[in-house]
Amino acid sequence: MTTPTPPRPRATRMGREARRAQVLAVAQDLFAREGFHHVSMDDIADRAEVSKPVLYRHFPSKLDLYLAVVDHRGQALVTAVDEALAAVDRGEQQSGRAVVRGIVQAYVEFVEQAGDSFSLLFESDVTRDSGVRSRVEQASADAARAICRALRELAGLPLEHAELLSTALVGMARVAATSRYRTQDVGVEDAVDLVTQLAWRGVAGLVRDREGADAG
Repeated sequence: MTTPTPPRPRATRMGREARRAQVLAVAQDLFAREGFHHVSMDDIADRAEVSKPVLYRHFPSKLDLYLAVVDHRGQALVTAVDEALAAVDRGEQQSGRAVVRGIVQAYVEFVEQAGDSFSLLFESDVTRDSGVRSRVEQASADAARAICRALRELAGLPLEHAELLSTALVGMARVAATSRYRTQDVGVEDAVDLVTQLAWRGVAGLVRDREGADAG
């Protein structure tokens, strides 16, 4: 007597949010490695193992999907910077140097953990359109604003001075983090120490100037 074949178990249907997260992860990997212009919605649907109608229900266009990935990566960067500054506010670290180190460390560790996807924020190939450019640069702008507040409290700088210096500090941390990631010649902690030392010597001069002025 032939034993009947048991019915194949049904595949578990993925919920909407889980499916969206899966598509974002796939798109992030493809966009980071190949760039916006070299990736199609067909490529993403095939890799994510979804039909194109399902993909378009979540994201109406490739640009919408790209910007969703950029926003997701950007939020991770802003969170890293906010957490670094919050640690100082909570008194876990209590010096001006700790503020600078926290910012540098946030960028270096973000790039290390993000892998090639950091390029979506720092080296995007979709920036000719001003609206797209502003979305791509939003995370760096948000991080710079948080750092600006910290610099004003630390050195008592006028707003416009603090804005310029926070942008410079973000640029330094970003370039150092991406260079270290690509070469792997310097360890994460060594990179953080070196860049902190360079940046802090400049910030420390501003702090000393303020303290001298207050004393006078």
